[in-house]
Amino acid sequence: MTSVLIKDVSLHYGAVHVLKSLNLDIAEGEFLVLLGPSGCGKSTLLNCIAGLLEVSSGQIFINGRNVTWEEPKDRGIGMVFQSYALYPQMSVEKNLSFGLRIAKVPADEIRRRVDRAAEILQIGPLLKRKPAELSGGQRQRVAMGRALVRDVDVFLFDEPLSNLDAKLRSELRVELKRLHQRLGNTMIYVTHDQIEALTLADRIAVMRSGVIQQLDAPQTIYNRPKNLYVAGFLGSPAMNFIKGAIEPMAGGFAFQTEAARIDLAGYVGEGGGLRAGPAILGVRPEHIAVGNGAGMLEAEVELIETMGSDSLVWLRHAGQPISARVESSRRHPVGEKLGVKLDLSLASLFDVETQERL
Repeated sequence: MTSVLIKDVSLHYGAVHVLKSLNLDIAEGEFLVLLGPSGCGKSTLLNCIAGLLEVSSGQIFINGRNVTWEEPKDRGIGMVFQSYALYPQMSVEKNLSFGLRIAKVPADEIRRRVDRAAEILQIGPLLKRKPAELSGGQRQRVAMGRALVRDVDVFLFDEPLSNLDAKLRSELRVELKRLHQRLGNTMIYVTHDQIEALTLADRIAVMRSGVIQQLDAPQTIYNRPKNLYVAGFLGSPAMNFIKGAIEPMAGGFAFQTEAARIDLAGYVGEGGGLRAGPAILGVRPEHIAVGNGAGMLEAEVELIETMGSDSLVWLRHAGQPISARVESSRRHPVGEKLGVKLDLSLASLFDVETQERL
């Protein structure tokens, strides 16, 4: 069943179009992540779903009900913001129950919901404390608890972990995933952090300039990006892009760089077939083998980045930079000549003009 349906939603301020005829169908119980850089429209879309912004055109449905013009409180959503937005003079317990008390929910029901949220988020011992006595992670749990007590079907998260340090972000990512598995509610999550998107999402919507560039499962987007923008945005370190041209050869096609010719026999395309012409070959660092042997591209070591469990070797082939992941135990001095082999089954070819994957 569809939980949230976005139909042809646009939002503009004068001549500035923030969202452009967006269509999105979010299934019941799905964890959908809106991913993109600042200014791409992801938080704007979330605020439109919440009712905090009025759309210029289009419709929004939640659980089959048209809520396009309804007030936020009537949409059946719970929202967690980037800032904790807690009342400093109130205890954790009163912060959790404040909205319910304003809505005149019976006292015993308020107690049941607060206790349930405290148990799920493991903040029971904190209920009598005030926000100033809590750590950043504890405050964010309270902010999530305030959404949980509303007992709704759809939860909206607007970059809730961005104010936390790296270790705490990692811990709360795991807790959020567990929370979703336990509750089974629909969750829509906004972030610019690709690690959060890849680890949390059932599906990711990669956005750019108010348009969804690709909507798919995390591994599909990572391994088969729809276009050059998605390929470059997802991945840390970023995908390697090698300029060249596709040329016909006996039995198929080859990719020609300034210094090498690569047989494309192992390449998995989009079904439209390859065609001759200028192209960009994209390969992720972990899909590149470094060594010496026949059929390898010649490259020279420029820099080594030690990353703990592995290292990133920066090389240069025919004037073009290439990065490859290697075991941290391997040592390659700067200036060393190495061979580079690309895993074409996990590579992507992009048309230079359209920037679409071939």
